[in-house]
Amino acid sequence: MTRRLKSVLALLAGNAIGLMLAALLLTGFAIKPISFIVVVIVFTLVQVVAEPLILKLGEKRAPSLKGGIALIVTFVGLLVTDLVTNGLTVGGISNLLAATLLVWLGALIASVVLPIYVFTELRTPKK
Repeated sequence: MTRRLKSVLALLAGNAIGLMLAALLLTGFAIKPISFIVVVIVFTLVQVVAEPLILKLGEKRAPSLKGGIALIVTFVGLLVTDLVTNGLTVGGISNLLAATLLVWLGALIASVVLPIYVFTELRTPKK
């Protein structure tokens, strides 16, 4: 398996774990089991597309927000996924904000743990 494919799988797995965490801990935040895979894929695609755009805007207009770009990208990803798919129900602005933190945290932990235990090739720097 190529390094790029493993990176994509790790990103999808991290987002899936983050979304499951939010669905388990927040009342009103729900993902239909039948459309879970579609929600994860759409959410990940939105993040991949939105991250460079938000990063570029942040560097130009608000450089102090650079550290929070991942949270902003997660927020935008959840918002767009909720609007585009029928499988995700956020359930209000407070759930959206809480889910942003939970999904970001779950994906962050997964992105650290998965390369260590599952995808060992991603852990070692490419020479």
